[in-house]
Amino acid sequence: MKTIDINLNNIKFKQLSLDRLIISFDRLTRFKNFEDKYTRVFKDILSEALISPKYKKTDLDNLNYSLLTKIAEIIINESLDGICCRDKQNNYVINERLKAYETSLFTSTGEALKLLDNKINYSKFICLIDNNVPINLKWLKEVGLSDYSPGKAHSKSLKFPITKVVICEGITEEILLPVFADILNYNFDKNGIQLISAGGKNQVVKLFYKFAEQLKIPIFVLLDSDAEQNAIEIEPKLRKHDKIYRIESGEFEDILPKKLVEKSIKSSIKNISLSPEKGSDYSEGTVHYLEEFYRTRGAHEFKKAEFAHIVKENITGITDVSDEFIKIINELKSL
Repeated sequence: MKTIDINLNNIKFKQLSLDRLIISFDRLTRFKNFEDKYTRVFKDILSEALISPKYKKTDLDNLNYSLLTKIAEIIINESLDGICCRDKQNNYVINERLKAYETSLFTSTGEALKLLDNKINYSKFICLIDNNVPINLKWLKEVGLSDYSPGKAHSKSLKFPITKVVICEGITEEILLPVFADILNYNFDKNGIQLISAGGKNQVVKLFYKFAEQLKIPIFVLLDSDAEQNAIEIEPKLRKHDKIYRIESGEFEDILPKKLVEKSIKSSIKNISLSPEKGSDYSEGTVHYLEEFYRTRGAHEFKKAEFAHIVKENITGITDVSDEFIKIINELKSL
């Protein structure tokens, strides 16, 4: 990275709007490797706001982290000064807490730590936003409180700080797993659970490899029963606090109670006279049955995400939770 000597007192830039600042702070506090997200946000700010000196993209990519951070910090803080009338001084408590959190979550190098050694006025920013913001910014407001603790943040269902990561194959798991967990008194937002849908079993492996190298916290991998080879690929990189769970009876939809599936089908085809027949054949799997049902009954095409939302609306309590869901959540809790 290049070391460029410039007079920071002479830089010229246009101030960022509050909406633009909210976007930047939102991205800075998401669950993502801090080196990646800080460099991206800071470079975007310089590219958009900096008038002089003007850097090309290649220049920004080669700026040393200290200079990149300092220029972004000046633009952010002076933009906040231009919006906020109150004289809100920064005591850097939030900065210190964010640094402690990010370094407890992700492995880091000495150079990357310079991105966290900033003097961004988080205190002034949180005075400007209401509660109609993403959950990570609600958590940021909590971090600014004098009596902040991770436990208090979790008790308010703020999800952050993240304590565990769950990697699953598809959208159905992403939509429904937190609902079943909540019924089983393991609310994801109250326990700091970050759930990520990888988009297929092969992508699960790639994502696990990436996180296993970067993350310090436990990773729980949820796979369908046919993902034996993928589990074999993951196992050599499992750390002592990680775990793989392969569904015993097929894919995620197969562990939905059949009464819940059929209740959801009826809910989705209210304007169609044909309903599931008694003794419906699930022998080839729930997804295959659903695809055939919607195809042959003249209804709309079966879509996993759409049906998952319908299932979610029809879940009423513990009777809609299968034994294997209980087992999955217990395994996750044990991490």
